[in-house]
Amino acid sequence: MSEPITGPFKNYYGLALAQEYAAKLSAADPDFAAESFIAEIAPEIEPLELVGRVRLIAAGLRSHLPPAYPEALERLIAILGDPLPDEGGMFNAGSWVYPIATFVEVYGLDDFDISVRGLYEVTKRFTSEFAIRPYLVRYTEPMLAHLHRWADDPNPHVRRLVSEGSRPRLPWGKRLEMFIADPTPTLALLEKLKDDPSVYVRKSVANHLNDIAKDHPARVIETAARWYADGGDHRRWIVRHGLRTLVKAGNANALAILGYAASEHVAATLAISPAHVSVPSVLTLTATVSNQGDQAVEAVIDYCIHFVRANGSTGAKVFKWSALTLPPGETRTVVKRHLLRPVTTRTLYSGLHRVELQVNGARLAEAAFELMPAQ
Repeated sequence: MSEPITGPFKNYYGLALAQEYAAKLSAADPDFAAESFIAEIAPEIEPLELVGRVRLIAAGLRSHLPPAYPEALERLIAILGDPLPDEGGMFNAGSWVYPIATFVEVYGLDDFDISVRGLYEVTKRFTSEFAIRPYLVRYTEPMLAHLHRWADDPNPHVRRLVSEGSRPRLPWGKRLEMFIADPTPTLALLEKLKDDPSVYVRKSVANHLNDIAKDHPARVIETAARWYADGGDHRRWIVRHGLRTLVKAGNANALAILGYAASEHVAATLAISPAHVSVPSVLTLTATVSNQGDQAVEAVIDYCIHFVRANGSTGAKVFKWSALTLPPGETRTVVKRHLLRPVTTRTLYSGLHRVELQVNGARLAEAAFELMPAQ
């Protein structure tokens, strides 16, 4: 669609997009039942959320294209047009392709070869990171073989799919339990992509490595240490980004790889204002960090909020803050503003919330604020 996407993203997948599909398919095949296709979608689409809308369009395509899936998919591949010209554009210029990706995901599992071609073509215009996951579950070894070949593909969208599509804990995607249990197959893919020329691909590699760290920290530490020691700036960026969960957790080995060694000579204080807040509010966190030793210290600073739960217990969430170099005898003051507001993944409850200051994995200071009941 040529019009910019405005409002909730789900609105893009509405009747206008269905009409665009009808126009594209009718131009390629005058016998395509465009009016029937639109009539099937029009009365159902408005109340649906994003995924439901995409699946409704995909279902309409399935019922109005040839009954044989391979022929139906070929019709859809024929209207895809040119691949995206650069690394961006997936979720704007390529957004219209999402129902075709879902078409392959939902209807193609019994036709592996043609569906793999569909995944390959779709991902050059949009992404197949969600659609590929049922194929990895059912056809693990054959699909991994394709991914190993695609790791050398000239198209960065295809190379990104190798990493993003096999991520064990892809947000909003089906978890790949076999790779959560044993990450060996996907670590082999990441080895091929760790020096990819595209930052777009390297970011996916880092996120994939961070996924694995949640279940296999020792494997990730071993991999990260080797990559960091042998690699240049690009690979070291992957390691820093891929170790972020372990760094937030204060993992000493992860911190050591990045040069953040524990030091008994670092002292810190933490202050929070205001002390009593309601939602929404902005908290101001002020930390002083001192190096009382005779050697410079590389310091990574995080903070941990112990959020009050509905039952009165607390749950900890670590947030990134800063990284700095502390010369011997020097004290630095750093300030962080934290927006306190409800989010979809967390309900805020009234009560006393502890906040801990974490320096190189060690909790060195704490303060608190009280969240007041809603008026």
